[in-house]
Amino acid sequence: MSKGIKKILLVSLLAFLTLLTQAIITHAESETQLIRIGVVPSSDSVSIGSDEDFTITNKDTGEIIYSGEAEVVSVELSSSSTVETNYRLQTAWTSDEANMLDWMTRAEAAGYETYIEDYNGGWRLLIGKFPQDAGWGEREAFRQEVIALGLAGNDSYWRLITISSGESEIRVVADGFEEIVTAAVQISSENGLIKINGKQYRGIGEVGFNSSGTLAGINELPLEEYLYGVVPLELPPVPYEELEAQKSQAVAARTYAISGLGKRNADGYDLLPTTSDQVYGGYDAEHPISTQAVQETNGVVATYNGQLINAVYHSTSGGITANNEDVWSSGPVPYLRSVPVSERVISADKKEGRNSQQINRVLEFEKEWSRYYRWNHEWTNEEMSQVVNDHFNVEVNEVYEVNALDYSNGRVMEIEFVTDNGTFYEYKDQIRWALKYVNDNGTLSVLRSTFFQIEPIIDEETDTVTGFSAEGGGWGHGVGMSQVGAMGMAVYGYSYEEILKHFYTGIELEERY
Repeated sequence: MSKGIKKILLVSLLAFLTLLTQAIITHAESETQLIRIGVVPSSDSVSIGSDEDFTITNKDTGEIIYSGEAEVVSVELSSSSTVETNYRLQTAWTSDEANMLDWMTRAEAAGYETYIEDYNGGWRLLIGKFPQDAGWGEREAFRQEVIALGLAGNDSYWRLITISSGESEIRVVADGFEEIVTAAVQISSENGLIKINGKQYRGIGEVGFNSSGTLAGINELPLEEYLYGVVPLELPPVPYEELEAQKSQAVAARTYAISGLGKRNADGYDLLPTTSDQVYGGYDAEHPISTQAVQETNGVVATYNGQLINAVYHSTSGGITANNEDVWSSGPVPYLRSVPVSERVISADKKEGRNSQQINRVLEFEKEWSRYYRWNHEWTNEEMSQVVNDHFNVEVNEVYEVNALDYSNGRVMEIEFVTDNGTFYEYKDQIRWALKYVNDNGTLSVLRSTFFQIEPIIDEETDTVTGFSAEGGGWGHGVGMSQVGAMGMAVYGYSYEEILKHFYTGIELEERY
């Protein structure tokens, strides 16, 4: 063999080894990227355990606190602290520290109490402090006052915030065992599965303090394994078993998860296991089709101009998705534009004795697969009064009118309730919480979407209003990917890449690891 050939073979071998090393590193990165989920966001007691052998350790020192087998251990809040819950007005979110400090300085100079929350790489700005039983009128007067001073906007809204103050400790209690620790505790098991409040999860469990001083139950695990427990709950493989739709959901969920790392650091975890972030059910929620979709898109994320997108999604749009600024208090995002959840196609129709003709038809991506594509709800006068009373914390005996004042792409942007005790307003996605409907169980539920029109129900004999009726469609906020729409597109033969690029305007797909 000549020296030249040997040199070529050596170079080729080195190149191969380099690629192999990179592949191993990339695989290792995908295996070691961890995410923390606040499966129990706030409680004074969290149970942990496993069906196999397990150990509980002090997170700070690594010292083993307790070892057990197929049992449940209680972790309790042991403190001299006081817990207080109050209404606070959320005015905005900002990632600009100068803006945050300027707002806080102006608010406190005007004599208002402020509260700043670390959130998603920035800060939530909250002002005021009212007890839980404070009426809507009192709170609304305050809201209008700070709006007039430029410290809040019309889209500001009230939140109940719980804060604990004082020294806190953790008590670990098992059969015949009790120990007090000041740090978080972690549980790991022999088979890699642990339980938190009776639910089974991969990875490790942790119980520590959140920003309010109460306890948080946290599941920490590899991000890809986390997705195993997200995809089947966000887009159930039964009946939505189309693999390309499941892949779309996997990529959207992965993108959302990676971009959300550190989002809720102040509480000790990254994301919540609910629709506030992504629904996560842990090990028991996993399904083979969803797991396959996660594995076959390993590391794939959606980006815009090289940056991870905010890959929000919803169940059903009702036929057209929403612009993000029409739903939330944020500026327009270029990839979160309103798009039709359908497509017009042209095909040739050849009939005997006739020339070929062009036939237009519309492919509806949701209509055949969602029971919520169209819906109707009715309220009696008494029910509507209850709705207004509950949302605005007022005493209303009669609701005279319910008027949708502004629309965008079929979605209500502003609504008013004209009552015997004044006129009340709500805006954008908060309208769903203001206009709750009576479900089949006789209880109030959040309205499925803001894609609706509302009219009074008139008694023809007396010409009086006996109630109200809403004709609407869709389920969820309507921004980003329609999950049922993704299913419909998959049925018509679209790939997951085509599905994602339809719902997120101008994006690219990349492998991040």
